[in-house]
Amino acid sequence: MQLPPLVQTFVLHFGEMGSRWGINRTVGQIYALLFVSDRALNADEIVERLGLSRSNVSMGLKELQAWNLVRLQHVPGDRRDYFSTPDDIWQIVRTLVEERKKREVDPTLTMLREILMQEPRTEEERHAQDRLREMHDLFELFSGWYSDVQRLETERLVQLLTLGSKVQKILEWKDRVMVVPGKPRGKASS
Repeated sequence: MQLPPLVQTFVLHFGEMGSRWGINRTVGQIYALLFVSDRALNADEIVERLGLSRSNVSMGLKELQAWNLVRLQHVPGDRRDYFSTPDDIWQIVRTLVEERKKREVDPTLTMLREILMQEPRTEEERHAQDRLREMHDLFELFSGWYSDVQRLETERLVQLLTLGSKVQKILEWKDRVMVVPGKPRGKASS
């Protein structure tokens, strides 16, 4: 690797973490290099800096493009493709979460819906369907919440994330405000 020590530490770590996140080490290293680079890089530059084979870099770049995590750019007078990551870290996170949802949550929800539409033939299937309905409802709840959060402006999302456990205090306050003596819960005072 031909990288400054600080960059090399990050690239190697990101490669190792990539395997824990379900991507291959090389893809993680390529992404890390592009993320910290001050300009778009072409495949030959990535090969040179990371010491990887050209075919590994090409396959890694294709995978990153499939995940919509890199941008393809062209430089006037140069026929090579150049690659960069979005400048906005929040856009990167939003894209990553959206792509994972498409690949992992959506197919699971589809399968759960199909199973829940079937008529159970045995008590064992009925029990299984009850458990799967719980899972389906949880996935649907998360999916709806995700859709709401995905539409938030970055500033609002940051505010939401910085609330942390304060959310519980807000909900407790809301419960106290919503309880009016002599009226059923959920009716606000007039």
